[in-house]
Amino acid sequence: RIFVLGIGFFTLCFLMTSLGGQFSAKRLGDSPFTIRTEVMGALESRGVLRRMSDMLEMLMKRMDILARLENSTDFHKGEEARFPLDRFQPAAGLMERIQAIAQNVSDIAKKVDQILRNSLLNGKVVEGRRDQCEVPRDPKYPDCAGKVEWMRARWTSDPCYAFFGVDGTECSFLIYLSEVEWFCPPLPWRNRTAALPSPPPLPRLQAAFQSDLAHLLDLIGTGKESLSFMKKRIRHLAQQWLRAARRLEQKLKGRQRDQKHILIHIGFLTEESGDVFSPRVLKGGPLGEMVQWADILAALFLLGHSLRVTVSLKELQSHLGVPPGRGNCPLTSPLPFDLIYTDYHGLQQMKQHMGLSFKKYRCRVRVIDTFGTEPAYNHEEYATLRGYRTNWGYWNLQPTQFMTMFPHTPDNSFMGFVSEELNKTERQFIKSNKVSSMAVVYGKEASIWKGKEKFLAILNKYMEIHGTVYYETQRPPEVPAFVKNHGLLPQHEFQQLLRKAKLFIGFGFPYEGPAPLEAIANGCVFLQARFNPPHSSLNHEFFRGKPTSREASLAGGGRVSSQHPYAEDFIGKPHVWTVDYNNSEEFEAAIKTIMRTQVDPYLPYEYTCEGMLERIHAYIQYQDFCTMSSPPLPPKAKSPAMQSPPSPLALSPNATHLVWSPSASRDPRAWPPVDSLQVWVSETRHSCTETCRRRGLVCEPTFFRFLNKKEVFLQLSIACDSTEYEMNHLYPAVAENVHECYLQKEPLLFSCAGYNTKYRRLCPCRDYRKGQVALCRDCL
Repeated sequence: RIFVLGIGFFTLCFLMTSLGGQFSAKRLGDSPFTIRTEVMGALESRGVLRRMSDMLEMLMKRMDILARLENSTDFHKGEEARFPLDRFQPAAGLMERIQAIAQNVSDIAKKVDQILRNSLLNGKVVEGRRDQCEVPRDPKYPDCAGKVEWMRARWTSDPCYAFFGVDGTECSFLIYLSEVEWFCPPLPWRNRTAALPSPPPLPRLQAAFQSDLAHLLDLIGTGKESLSFMKKRIRHLAQQWLRAARRLEQKLKGRQRDQKHILIHIGFLTEESGDVFSPRVLKGGPLGEMVQWADILAALFLLGHSLRVTVSLKELQSHLGVPPGRGNCPLTSPLPFDLIYTDYHGLQQMKQHMGLSFKKYRCRVRVIDTFGTEPAYNHEEYATLRGYRTNWGYWNLQPTQFMTMFPHTPDNSFMGFVSEELNKTERQFIKSNKVSSMAVVYGKEASIWKGKEKFLAILNKYMEIHGTVYYETQRPPEVPAFVKNHGLLPQHEFQQLLRKAKLFIGFGFPYEGPAPLEAIANGCVFLQARFNPPHSSLNHEFFRGKPTSREASLAGGGRVSSQHPYAEDFIGKPHVWTVDYNNSEEFEAAIKTIMRTQVDPYLPYEYTCEGMLERIHAYIQYQDFCTMSSPPLPPKAKSPAMQSPPSPLALSPNATHLVWSPSASRDPRAWPPVDSLQVWVSETRHSCTETCRRRGLVCEPTFFRFLNKKEVFLQLSIACDSTEYEMNHLYPAVAENVHECYLQKEPLLFSCAGYNTKYRRLCPCRDYRKGQVALCRDCL
């Protein structure tokens, strides 16, 4: 009986498994191209059910025979007469159960037979349709035929197509191109559920300022020296960050802020990009990028946004929802992030693996770009035609999606970083303990010292020279014997060295790092070299290939430049001295004057924790590149019906420039607010960056769209014999000698940078907050 029960149980399990296997492929979301496989198994499935029904009937008959034999044997054993009834009852119950199972199997067999017949019929219909698919000719989908042709030849080139169900048939191409991509119209015979009205979006969570950085440190992760460095920096500045967050919270007075879901992908730290930084963290390598990323992470977290941090390609693919394959297909689901902060390496990785989804979602990307990307290098077609193409440009992003370490050009957004702030006690201690004859050299790598013996000899006549050059076993030969080299110092020990020193001296490299600002914040004078001629991609290997033509100068051309243009132009004397190192007398005189000059520690507000929080809050709150309104296209012909609307600008009271007209309407969502706009005409040798700067203003590229009209030339009393629309990063502009006016044809080329002696440019300027050049007075 136990054996028979086991056989029955096994048969039942086999039945369940067989039925489950037959219908397991019918789950929602499986490939629409598996019908043939299921239909081909119909006869086999029907046979399995019939064989199982016959087996159960045979078991039932054998059980009946066994029961009779057992009853007959037990009847003749008088002393065991009490057992026959006990044994008969279980056998009878077992018989009833087997009969019930047999009946159920028979019923199931009939129902499955009906299902499989219908499935086979439907399969023939669908198969007929699959064999009869033709490429639709719909003017709304002009690329459909070309995409189908491409799929015929290349669908096996990437496994992602098979993942989405492409199997080489014409219909599978059309289904993919209409339902996964969007190049072909939907097929009418496809079973598509009628679109229900979308439910109203759920209210977004509100961002709340955070007060505990421990969770952020967990998010950053472990396993790389670069990550350890960033976490140490965040811990070191934690109290300053928290105080700054409280001050900004009070300043915003409970203003509602939506919480954003943000992905931070640090591409240069991935193994696929080489991660050259992590191995050099402990050997004097450049730390500027890691300083900036640490500060970005801290600011985003304290502002109360939901973060995900990745430093590997595998994690990036997982967070984005990248299908298996080589990156030619779109993402498997909508992008779950409102914003993505990455760098050029990460941008390339995203483009490689997101397929068409990259173009769809690139408006959500913010690129941390140390040296900046000018519009002429960003626009792919223009860069190719005009010789601006580099290894890092041509992304066709809005130029303000690039975020820089210093405010190189207003065409990009200024992200920045922070330097440590001193309290009153620390400031007083520094002033009373400065050693006027002590200098620290800016340069942790021995190569920076090579060929600087002449400058060092002059400096050594007046000051004790200290260095922080990395070495493993023996003193680097490039460092003279009279220099006291401390080796590579931890950040807090380096800060202590700066607090004692009078002078922090640069030898021309590295360019635009954070160390000079840290030195000035600790009461040092920064002495740097003036470059003549300016360093640029034309004459210096370091800048070659970078997507910027600025000659390491904030002026956009026409000015001598230096190792640290921000320090020269935004801070200046007495904290910053820029001299010609090739002129020994000028160099020596500067050292003597610096030794006699008393300076207090100084840190620009925009490089404080509060300044950076303020700036990033404004960007997240107001920058929206996904719903930007595009400027109207230029008219194709001169006709009254196609005239542009009247200019919202008016001549200023002193008639020197244009301002926003008091009678013109204002879009309350516009950012920066249009009231801050002033329109000035440049000189022929000045960029718009320089033109605005000379008037105590900042060039604002988002305002170019208000200037790009013929009426503006008339308002400024500029005579135009002709007006043309062309692609040129210097337009709108006027060639005065021939009275020819030019308007911008491509909005992505609106640029504050650049000049040409032939043109006077129309420049959109705005005011700015004291110590916060990135924001206008009413921008917060």
